[in-house]
Amino acid sequence: MNNCEYQQIVPQALPTGTVTTSPQPQHGHGTAKTEKSKKPRRKWEVFPGKNRFFCGGRIMVARQSGVLPLTLGLIVVTTGLFFTFDCPFLVKHLTSCIPVIGGVLFIFVIITLLQTSFTDPGILPRATPDEAADTEKHIDDAGNTSYHPPPRTQEVLINQQVVKLKYCFTCRMFRPPRTSHCSLCDNCVERFDHHCPWVGNCVGKRNYRFFYTFIVLLSFLTAFIFGCVTTHLAL
Repeated sequence: MNNCEYQQIVPQALPTGTVTTSPQPQHGHGTAKTEKSKKPRRKWEVFPGKNRFFCGGRIMVARQSGVLPLTLGLIVVTTGLFFTFDCPFLVKHLTSCIPVIGGVLFIFVIITLLQTSFTDPGILPRATPDEAADTEKHIDDAGNTSYHPPPRTQEVLINQQVVKLKYCFTCRMFRPPRTSHCSLCDNCVERFDHHCPWVGNCVGKRNYRFFYTFIVLLSFLTAFIFGCVTTHLAL
């Protein structure tokens, strides 16, 4: 493989054994009940990981997100005390730009924190039962089908380089490079960095930029408040 090629799965090419034909619709109340009972379920409704969803699946948080309210409380209380006791004195004796700068930093810190906490970090979908069976079952020379545990690693050629893929026994698939399984969320996350309890979510491919921006802005806000409080005490 000199180049990575991907093919899109055509719905008509799927195995016919997994497709169920629905009966012809009939007029009457029975038709409405049948259509209502066969309404397809959203992916977040049958999500196998340890996450909770809100607002119709648009917001996702980890099940163990009890520290996130503490993080919000520490930021809000610290900034509130600064605006209550330090800003009036500094505005009177120095400049009126101090509360403006502090307010802008505070707003962006809260926004990036919520984006980090509620954004999908890059969860990879688990293998379907057919895909897992195709990976885990091998046929011997005699033609008998027997079950063998899949190998822990598999070597593939990507861009003329040999890459080892590790097998995840929970998600039942070979993980791409830089992908790890989070034991707290029970998901394989692409470009997994770590599970941060302070934001209540994993940090991965899709929310790493939000997490990095949050850390940088929070550092600026902390240094700004510390400098203003020190100036207030000095004056």
